[in-house]
Amino acid sequence: MNARLVVTFTTLIVFLIAALAVPLGLAYASHRTNRLLLDRRADATRFAELTDQATRDGDLIALRGEIGRYAQVYGAAVRVLGRDREVLAEAGSMRSDTGAAVEVAMSGRVTEDLPTISPFGPQAVLLAEPAGRDAQLSGVVLLETPTDAARKDVALVWGGLAAGALVALGYSVLAARRLARWILRPVTELDRTTRAIAEGQLDARVHHGAGPSELRRLEERFNTMADAVSGALERQRAFVADASHELRTPLTVLSLRLENLEPHLREEGGPEYEEALAEIDRLALLVEDLLTLARVEAGATAPAAPAELAPRLAGWREVYAARGLTLCSSLGSSSGADGVVPEPVARIADIALDNAQKFVPAGGRVSVELAAGVLRIADDGPGLGEEERAEALGRFWRSGSHANVPGSGLGLAIAAELADACGAELRLLPADPHGLVVEIRLPEG
Repeated sequence: MNARLVVTFTTLIVFLIAALAVPLGLAYASHRTNRLLLDRRADATRFAELTDQATRDGDLIALRGEIGRYAQVYGAAVRVLGRDREVLAEAGSMRSDTGAAVEVAMSGRVTEDLPTISPFGPQAVLLAEPAGRDAQLSGVVLLETPTDAARKDVALVWGGLAAGALVALGYSVLAARRLARWILRPVTELDRTTRAIAEGQLDARVHHGAGPSELRRLEERFNTMADAVSGALERQRAFVADASHELRTPLTVLSLRLENLEPHLREEGGPEYEEALAEIDRLALLVEDLLTLARVEAGATAPAAPAELAPRLAGWREVYAARGLTLCSSLGSSSGADGVVPEPVARIADIALDNAQKFVPAGGRVSVELAAGVLRIADDGPGLGEEERAEALGRFWRSGSHANVPGSGLGLAIAAELADACGAELRLLPADPHGLVVEIRLPEG
């Protein structure tokens, strides 16, 4: 937008400068042409008087000498015609077509206009002056004069106008750039702040400065809106965290009381009792996941803390062995140590391994590979379809085929928040020939 504003301002300035410089240049060219006409008409009038006197006296010697000296001094060409259009005297070489000028002079009129002189021409101009007194025409004087001096004057003035226009244009472009930056400074600041907020810096705000008053008001309203949104999100997180934390105690008490009721149950109430305990466990898991998600969103994680994958995988191998699953690992070098990743990434790996042991049937295989800054957890289970993979990172999402599998639907949502918190990239990909791959691209450095 800055470039477009500069181009627009510059275009308007160019038109303005042209609207001033071009008429001035043309006006001076017309002025210089008229001045040349007046100067040479005075000379032609004097020659016309000499011609009339010479024809009356019958002596052309003085006339010829006068026009000869004039032609030599001014580089002009002069031709004197008699009443019958015969040449009475001539000096210099005349190159212009004199037919029309002679007809005008024979009718008793003088040359009133000359072609406008510019640096490019004409090279010479022709004037015609009738000689005689009253209505008695005694001859015609034709004066062809070069325009070198006039063209030089016009060229100098036009050059000065062009130089002045270029200087004015240069300063105007600088002014246009400053003006565009001044106008767009609030927009640039808004763009910077919105980008920072989109990247997770919810405390980023617009810094007030120069700019149009309308855009400064927009900055203030944007900051007010950002404060309101940030406050609402903070209150939402605080509510989730507080509610989850407060629910843990009554759930624990309820679970203990249900367990204490077991000796007093009748035999036929056993199945319903087990279902009630299972629902209590499911609710406790949901509350724990909500509390974990609230902590992650509140920034309670430490992305820079290192964690070793090998000890975690050793514990998971026992869990997998108990379920008849095989867990393989290949931990390459990352950040100078084998199997060392940021703590949030290790927690993401735990979530992926926990999901795999739930959904991969007995006899299945799960592999963990760390290489070139990418951690991949792949299984050969049923996997997820393309649309399911696109939705799986949402909160409380569960596949229709997993309805009977214990879980809260928050595991992958927590993993996605953990990845954002530490600058990692989390993707769900299909495994070959079937299964699911959880890929975590570690943050650089």
